[in-house]
Amino acid sequence: MSNSPSEATTDVSDPLRPRDHADSAPEDRTIVQPQLGLVGWLRWGWRQLTSMRTALVLLLLLAIAAVPGSLVPQRTADPNGVTQYRADNPDLYPVLDSLQMFDVYSSVWFSAIYILLFISLIGCVIPRTKHHFKAMKARPPRTPARLTRLDDHAEATVRVAEGMDAGAAATEAVDLAEAQLKRAGYRVERYDARGAASVSAERGYLRETGNLVFHGALVGVLLAVGVGGGLTYTGQTVIIEGDGFVNSLGLGYSSFNPGRFVDTENLSPYSITLDRFDVSYVPIGMAGQGQAGDFAAHVTTREPGGEPVEQDVRVNHPLDMAGDRVYLMGNGYAPTITVRDPDGDVVFRKDVPFLPQDTFMTSQGVVKVADGLDEQLGLVGFFYPTAVDGHSGAFASGYGDLINPLLTFWVYSGDLGIDDGTPRSVYTLDPTGMTQIAGGDSDAEALELAPGQTVDLPGGLGTVTFEDATEAGADEVVKRYVSLSVHRDVGAPWVLAFAILALAGLLVALFVPRRRMWVKATPAGGTLQVEYAGLARGEDPAIAAAVADLARDHRAALAAAGLTVEPESDPEHEREPASEREPASEPDTEPERDAPLEDDRK
Repeated sequence: MSNSPSEATTDVSDPLRPRDHADSAPEDRTIVQPQLGLVGWLRWGWRQLTSMRTALVLLLLLAIAAVPGSLVPQRTADPNGVTQYRADNPDLYPVLDSLQMFDVYSSVWFSAIYILLFISLIGCVIPRTKHHFKAMKARPPRTPARLTRLDDHAEATVRVAEGMDAGAAATEAVDLAEAQLKRAGYRVERYDARGAASVSAERGYLRETGNLVFHGALVGVLLAVGVGGGLTYTGQTVIIEGDGFVNSLGLGYSSFNPGRFVDTENLSPYSITLDRFDVSYVPIGMAGQGQAGDFAAHVTTREPGGEPVEQDVRVNHPLDMAGDRVYLMGNGYAPTITVRDPDGDVVFRKDVPFLPQDTFMTSQGVVKVADGLDEQLGLVGFFYPTAVDGHSGAFASGYGDLINPLLTFWVYSGDLGIDDGTPRSVYTLDPTGMTQIAGGDSDAEALELAPGQTVDLPGGLGTVTFEDATEAGADEVVKRYVSLSVHRDVGAPWVLAFAILALAGLLVALFVPRRRMWVKATPAGGTLQVEYAGLARGEDPAIAAAVADLARDHRAALAAAGLTVEPESDPEHEREPASEREPASEPDTEPERDAPLEDDRK
């Protein structure tokens, strides 16, 4: 037959040459790739998605995608921080908001990675579980014909007593080995053929079981985080001494962030009343003076249908209320402030929480008087529990406790910007469009008040009074407040349980060795040739020692049974050099039932 291309393309009668052979291509030598079709591409995509390599890449992407959530405030955890970020970065905020950077964990791109990782892990675990289950039910593999080809191999020669059948002696020797391997935790199977007796044993399937438990637990963690996040809510509230809080969306929360599946209309209506807040300070003159020590909020709680219970809330010691956990997050002073119009009528009276600015409780607060006066007023105040006059003429607090309390105000008049429905923080004042009439760059001095003192507002607008709270029955001249965080996370126990399960599975997968062992006894005249061999699946530096221990203990058992074991010779002279042996394998056995999968190479 000619080898010319023209003849090769026309000769289609040769039964030894397939039609799709390269020589059968058209004269332009173009080889056309077969078309996969829709089903083929879908199958290819599914195999790529469910490979362990893809799962690892998705896990890395998920970790990277979570980074922005720690760099910028999130609406679910810090809505006030998002508002402040918008005020501080008016140009950057719209760009980040369009990328959902303030809602990272519920964003489209984060959810896509999360769902793909979830599908990938399930696609990995289910087929592997089925394969592992079948492997565990199968018999141990048949004994290789030539155990000497395995790297980890030992031999012993046993003399058979006169009158004793060599075949019976071989059976007895393998019986002893079988019992020994069973005691060591191996699954065993006898394979006796052609006068030789042998036992095949294997153990270590727990390694793959641990691997599957680890990956299954990761799926459980993803489920617990996803479902639990939808049933979780977090809220913040501020309670002033003598006041209370009710677990209701419309009554008690200053901010509330519910999960997607939370029914905000059916929260458990328990109540918490702050009776007293105690804090200790290092006394003046001692090392670390003014530093706060123990914090304790003494509260009275009441669950629906229950009796009032007095309890304490401390840092890292939350309250458990109807499945919620109530944490003590912060504390401060809440001066009682009264504003009257020129006629002496009260237009504002409230315990105003002031936010601490330093360790000595220098605090800032805002009073907004929207109605009752000729103009809206905004008062930006600083409270000093122990006021000291600094060298610059500005006040500061020299101690956190109430020794010399003083309250100062800057006063602004004009539009507070709350009539147009725009939400405003109660802790800040935007002076844009307002006129400063006291303090700062104005012509009037800032207002200074001690407890029980009243001063006039500029321009004859009225008066402002710093009330002495003891006159109303309080323990101190200024009331304290606490900031509480109410948190419900139904998924947290499940996440913890799955995380522990994943750790346990990982430890098992790392430290349980996968081994196969064989013992074979072959009659040879008046002696028995007993062979021992082992094969490890994966890295197992102890396999050689395991084979040596098996041989030593079996020789001792043979000697105890009355069989004479000849002294062990130098194995270096018995075995051919490793360079002359064929590579270690399992010749003449059944095909591998539990071949290494992709994730065994991690």
